[in-house]
Amino acid sequence: MGKKLYISQEQVSVGRKPITGLRLCLEGAKQNRLCIQLQHLASLPKILKPYWDAHITIGAAKWQGPEEQDSRWFEPVKWNSFSHVSTAPVEHYEVLIGDASGVYIVTGAQLGVWDFGLKNVLYMKLLYSRVPGCTTRRSLWDHSPAAASSHPTVGPSNITYLDPGGSGAGSSDAGKFMKIVDRSELCKGPDDMPGHWLVTGGKLGVEKGRIVLRVKYSLLNY
Repeated sequence: MGKKLYISQEQVSVGRKPITGLRLCLEGAKQNRLCIQLQHLASLPKILKPYWDAHITIGAAKWQGPEEQDSRWFEPVKWNSFSHVSTAPVEHYEVLIGDASGVYIVTGAQLGVWDFGLKNVLYMKLLYSRVPGCTTRRSLWDHSPAAASSHPTVGPSNITYLDPGGSGAGSSDAGKFMKIVDRSELCKGPDDMPGHWLVTGGKLGVEKGRIVLRVKYSLLNY
């Protein structure tokens, strides 16, 4: 298929800044490197400060990802950089009880490629951090892109975009790579009823020959 699409395997994390959105983007002068971009709140909301302020012990963050050998989730794609995409949902399944109660929310992301010889598989890992003293009120998978353009330049006053490579993701010249990468932004934040949605999961997929990203959001009980 001509030019090669490269994969940025940089780990992108935001610390104690709640993530409200994810998207795939193309970086580099030739827009030929696939990376993942995080949208997060610029400051910690007041409702979260009693549970997640800097002085509160939350333990080490943990990376979660799909099982390398679980081929049930491998979806074929027609691209010379990799032949399959792992579409397994990435979620945190650990249940905390008693004094250690809490929930895990996403605070980082990373793309990677498994090399099985003739079969290369694109996958995604997510970094989880604990929010003690909270429980999950409601969760949903969001398959709908944000109403804004897939190249937002200005967001709400409390929203920041973390781009691992300073990719110039707003460039309109992504060439043929744009045809196989869905760069639509998926986001929910304080302005989406009933407010304060947080990212708690994600998964890659293949739809109509394009690599897509889907996001799981949750509301917390504080």
